[in-house]
Amino acid sequence: MVVMMEREGCDVNRKRVQRLMGVLGIEAIYPKPRLTQDDKKHKKYPYLLKGVKIEHPDQVWSTDITYIRMNRGFVYLMAVIDWYSRYVLSWQLSNTLDVGFCLAGLDAALSVGQPKIFNTDQGCQFTCEDFTGRLKNREILISMDGKGRALDNIFVERLWRTVKYEEVYLKDYQTVQEVRKSLSAYFSFYNTERPHQSLSYLTPKAVYEKKRAQ
Repeated sequence: MVVMMEREGCDVNRKRVQRLMGVLGIEAIYPKPRLTQDDKKHKKYPYLLKGVKIEHPDQVWSTDITYIRMNRGFVYLMAVIDWYSRYVLSWQLSNTLDVGFCLAGLDAALSVGQPKIFNTDQGCQFTCEDFTGRLKNREILISMDGKGRALDNIFVERLWRTVKYEEVYLKDYQTVQEVRKSLSAYFSFYNTERPHQSLSYLTPKAVYEKKRAQ
């Protein structure tokens, strides 16, 4: 940026450009560091999905957290997804990384159904007893990604990429309410209208409900 502006005759330096980009909320699009933080006091569980063939809905669910940039500031988004159908069972927004919104998302998903295995990363929101206890009380097997292995949770990573490129990067959200309303419309579209090539061009909801009914 500095080089390009100097070529245009502007007298600038790196620090000034960096400061002004911060004021204007301008930044490059690139993968951000992991949002969840490890808590060494919490119990970690092994990854159970290596080599496992996903054959039906409610076999494996998983969750993760990403962030959504607004015009000023950002909010955190978590979602629970069914691996077989790619169906988004629930999602929640929060302006903090407190475990509360993750528990709300989990409870909302469990009101729809129940998986055999639930996979997360090793972030403190998912390793705390409040979260794992809900799963253990329902006799759901707990699986956790290996540390630094984002591909262990590949279906959520693909969901984030889709949401960012088809929704978030195209918008200029001004408020949390605007984010919530826009994402609500997008996830409805994603689940019920957007065909997936990997699902023989069916929608996630159609695959999820059809297979469960069989």
